Amino acid sequence: MTAKEALELYKSRDASEKLFKADKTFLGGKSERMYTEEGLGGKLLIGFVSLIIRNRMYTCLRDAVGDTYSVPNYMKVAAAIRELEKIEILRGADGIYRLDHAVTKTQKTILDAFGMDADDIRTGAEEISNTIRPENRIAAGGLR
Repeated sequence: MTAKEALELYKSRDASEKLFKADKTFLGGKSERMYTEEGLGGKLLIGFVSLIIRNRMYTCLRDAVGDTYSVPNYMKVAAAIRELEKIEILRGADGIYRLDHAVTKTQKTILDAFGMDADDIRTGAEEISNTIRPENRIAAGGLR
């Protein structure tokens, strides 16, 4: 194996170790307070999937920032999640769900790192509104 291949293998191993450390730090994987084996299995599965998603977010944000020395705080995973959590939809008096606020410049920058834009958010909000609109739920047999 070449030196470059060895370095890439070492970096991937290091990334795996950091993921499991993140499980204990961010996701509460340090303590497994479960009473059944099925519950423990479910918790481990959810934790594993969330680590994959968190690592993908980290990779996308890192690639978007590039090789700059100063990384904006909002381009770190925890801060990006907090910023994107501010995007919310509210139900109006007419029963239609709409975005509460316009997508901010910071949120647009974060979304761009994931290959998304403000139009994707608006479209998603419209789809959610159409799905949970009361007349659609009645037609689908959801309300009686």
